[in-house]
Amino acid sequence: MNVTELLDEAKRLGVMIATAESCTGGMVAAALTDIPGSSAVVERSFVTYTNRAKQEMLGVNAATLDAVGAVSEEVALEMAEGALAHAPVQLTVSITGIAGPGGSEFKPEGRVCFGLASSGLSTTTETIEFGALGRDQVRLAARDHALKLLQTGLSRIAENQGG
Repeated sequence: MNVTELLDEAKRLGVMIATAESCTGGMVAAALTDIPGSSAVVERSFVTYTNRAKQEMLGVNAATLDAVGAVSEEVALEMAEGALAHAPVQLTVSITGIAGPGGSEFKPEGRVCFGLASSGLSTTTETIEFGALGRDQVRLAARDHALKLLQTGLSRIAENQGG
């Protein structure tokens, strides 16, 4: 499914989408809104690059950030659920990671955590180790993975709706 098909499926299902992005800086929202007519299903994007922005815009808990850091599935979950709570939408995807250059022994370059939240369904999270591909390639890979997650979310919503 390409982005146009993703948007068509969201429209068919009556689903509005929001993104909560950190390391991608709005690249998922840009990919979605590059398509004419995307405003029928793309409601907003939260670009929350700093911990403060994650807290203020999405309600990410300071204690979570202190305990596990921004690049974690726990924060990705809170970002996705925060976007769902702060926007009139039924589907959200979140991204937080280390695009590089750099990283650490515990959080290497290329580690990206994702969250997927939708109304009435359990939130899922995952971590992908893209590796030290370079900043641009990590960000592109994260964008593409987030778009696939939105497709997965739409499939889950369709199943839940019975069609």
